[in-house]
Amino acid sequence: MTNIDKHAAGSFCWVELHTSDQNAAKSFYGSLFGWTARDNEMAPNDYYTMFRLEGRDAAAGLTLRPEERQFGVPPHWMIYISVESADKAAGKAKELGAQIFAPPFDVYDAGRMAVAQDPTGATFALWQANKNNGIGIAGVHGTLCWADLSTPDVKRASDFYSGLFGWQIMADPKDTSGYLHIKNGEHFIGGVPPAQHRQPGIPPHWLAYFLVDDVDATTNKAKDAGGKVYLPPMSMAGVGRFSVIADPQGAVFAVFKAGH
Repeated sequence: MTNIDKHAAGSFCWVELHTSDQNAAKSFYGSLFGWTARDNEMAPNDYYTMFRLEGRDAAAGLTLRPEERQFGVPPHWMIYISVESADKAAGKAKELGAQIFAPPFDVYDAGRMAVAQDPTGATFALWQANKNNGIGIAGVHGTLCWADLSTPDVKRASDFYSGLFGWQIMADPKDTSGYLHIKNGEHFIGGVPPAQHRQPGIPPHWLAYFLVDDVDATTNKAKDAGGKVYLPPMSMAGVGRFSVIADPQGAVFAVFKAGH
């Protein structure tokens, strides 16, 4: 287990479930990842659920916002990226062609955030930490470990994120699949699969990966609990084993275990 007290700028620092059934989600993910849920009231009958592991924050969940429902946004996992200044980052994102869905605003004393859509259509959030740095634990079952960007325009997306966060987005010379790796500073944090492997009709999105002790057992457990398996467990030589699952409400995520 690794405790995280601060996230470097440009790293994935938080992951948040937007769902149509918050109580069902608490039960599903609690069983799957061992998360305990702590509800914080935002308004009457409106709660922000902190998912915790070993006493530290691992993720969060909330009910789809009225404006999301209005535009027909389905249940999903939202990725947050750490920035020094939400205002500067949102301004720069806009200059680079992003649409700002939620201009920078304070979240009590936890931090300041904004929500943006990259020029190719994938949505993400910017997080400037104050009292809450974000995810506080890594390296154990049920923790965020990676994120993939599914986009139809890999070049445009790569230019955008490199310009915004200083990421290096590059191919591994040994990997002929066309998959690109995202490097933030010294750390590999995610990737961009080749556009031709995208499912037709699926909107651009970020896919969160959670570390698990056993991909097959976790996938079966998710299926038994009403989840849908989009990609059955498969192994990638020298990388590990993973699968892609939707929870019973339809939010899609991946599970991963490193291997040889």
